[in-house]
Amino acid sequence: MGKKTKTEKKGKGKEKTAAKTEKKADKRAKKELAEKGEEDIEKLIAEFQEQDKKRVQVVEEKCAPPSPRSNMTLTAHPDKDELIMFGGEYFTGNKMHMYNDLLFYNIKKNEWLKMTAPNAPPPRSSHQAVGLSQGGGQLWVFGGEFSSPTQSQFYHYKDLWVFHLREKRWEKVNSPGGPSSRSGHRMVSLKKHLFVFGGFHDNIRDYKYFSDVYMFSLDTYSWTKLDVSGVGPSPRSACQMAVLPELRRMYVLGGYSKEKVKKDVDKGIVHSDLFCLMPEGRKTQDDLLPAKWKWQAVSQSGARPSPRCGMSWAVISGNRALAYGGVHDEEDGDEDLQGVFYDELYCVDIGKGKWFDGVLRGKKEVTVKKKRRKVKEEKAGMVEDDGAEEYEEVDSEDEVNMQVPEEGIENLNIASEEGNPSETLDTCQERIPADGRETTFDDGVFKVTLGTGSSTNAGEESVADIKRTASDMDVDVFTPSARMNALLAVKNGVLYMYGGIYEEGDKQVTLSDMYSLDTHRLDEWKILIEQDIKEQVWEESDSSDEEGGGAKAMEGVPGESEESDDESDGDMELTFEEAIPPDTGEPLATYFSRTEQYWLEQAQLFSDAEKLDLNLKHRKQLALDLCQSYMKKLTA
Repeated sequence: MGKKTKTEKKGKGKEKTAAKTEKKADKRAKKELAEKGEEDIEKLIAEFQEQDKKRVQVVEEKCAPPSPRSNMTLTAHPDKDELIMFGGEYFTGNKMHMYNDLLFYNIKKNEWLKMTAPNAPPPRSSHQAVGLSQGGGQLWVFGGEFSSPTQSQFYHYKDLWVFHLREKRWEKVNSPGGPSSRSGHRMVSLKKHLFVFGGFHDNIRDYKYFSDVYMFSLDTYSWTKLDVSGVGPSPRSACQMAVLPELRRMYVLGGYSKEKVKKDVDKGIVHSDLFCLMPEGRKTQDDLLPAKWKWQAVSQSGARPSPRCGMSWAVISGNRALAYGGVHDEEDGDEDLQGVFYDELYCVDIGKGKWFDGVLRGKKEVTVKKKRRKVKEEKAGMVEDDGAEEYEEVDSEDEVNMQVPEEGIENLNIASEEGNPSETLDTCQERIPADGRETTFDDGVFKVTLGTGSSTNAGEESVADIKRTASDMDVDVFTPSARMNALLAVKNGVLYMYGGIYEEGDKQVTLSDMYSLDTHRLDEWKILIEQDIKEQVWEESDSSDEEGGGAKAMEGVPGESEESDDESDGDMELTFEEAIPPDTGEPLATYFSRTEQYWLEQAQLFSDAEKLDLNLKHRKQLALDLCQSYMKKLTA
């Protein structure tokens, strides 16, 4: 071996320093956990697994609808009229609850069934699940995360599981070479393969986002990391992913990531771009997938949603998807962010990247009278043809109630006599002859004549009249409340939406309501489980006064008014002797960012002394208050 260069030596020194720092941080974290009476997170997971090992038989029991939870999965059963829910989490303000429940929703009976089977995966959230018909029906689950009750510890999984639906049996699939541990990723199936994209890993001290793609063969039970050419999506989590099987293409939309601006200062990034993962090179047989893949950016058009994260979507017929909800953080003051939540429904043509507003028409019926029909007697010998026309009389009471056509006026697939069955009303308008000649389009439900010949713009007026008719049919319809991270699943052409999250100040509300929407009619949302805020549990009494206000309202927190400083003197005196002093003229935000770890430790000491059970968010706020109080004393 040759002599090591200075650069190599410096690199090794950095690695050793980083390892020592991490070791000290782990030691300090375990000490803090011991003081709180909380076990190491791996021990907590092991305890869950030990409890599951005691189960030796499958237990099925009817149950009430799921308790409030978020970041679980909702998957359409591949063979039955059922939906399958697995896992999830529920944050009550000062405690995180984790689940590994396996629940089945019977669509026809509107009933829930809880199935408890031996050797189940440990509790998790932000994982992914895919339902497949092979082998009597299978539910595949990959990755996710586990949070300790105080959210001071996180564990990310990289395990792969399959639940055999017919046999009612869990199986852990051990296959090397798969994705690293992560959550917030996406997983889809295509041609006897599972594809995993993106996600993130966060251990509180550091985080990493991914943009890699892994493929798992359902035949050989083996992982392959794809070497994808082209410029693809940047590392991200919480994106949306869809498959167009007949085109052998996968699409990735949007997502969220963070990047470091400087030490201990992060910036959140909301992505709204669209990419296609497609085969590269020669086409293979129908049952095979190509060895080479490439990324290609897809331009978007139409009524695009405003920037947001937490929007959910589900693929429906015609290579389209329905998307709902989301949140956009807006600055409220110098440091606070206020989330704006949405209740908007969108439809997108995935392959073309074209967006449409999802306006529901409601159940309003349109009454159409049958026109008098001209009936010319053609039976020989019955009526002598004297040139007069005979008509069949229709009573005025003879009416038919016709529902609004399934695709809606705006989205009618209107075929001309010349062909091109995929044209819409807008594209048909572009083909109206300039000389005003009549052109007829017929989709089997409506026959539309564009261009009357009376004027050069007669065709445009006809389109406008039809669009006005469509708007006249619209009525006020019920819309589920605004939310992010709602669960969407499609079964037999019906979209099902369950739960989600929204915020009221510092309070996080986890929804447990459920709705359905016919994707062919797009008429109205049906309520399957009503929203009941009474089910919510929010335990913030230990860290706030009667008027609320989160961490800043806690009694005896330094950094508030002079009165609160006086009140805290009798409880605990913090001298901050080991604090690194700020530079001359250094702003609070800059100083706090480079000394945050020290102030977090001081906040923990203070909360322990005052017997305050603070979550991570409120501990950080307390740390900022302590830092601000220290700077005020220096300048006093």
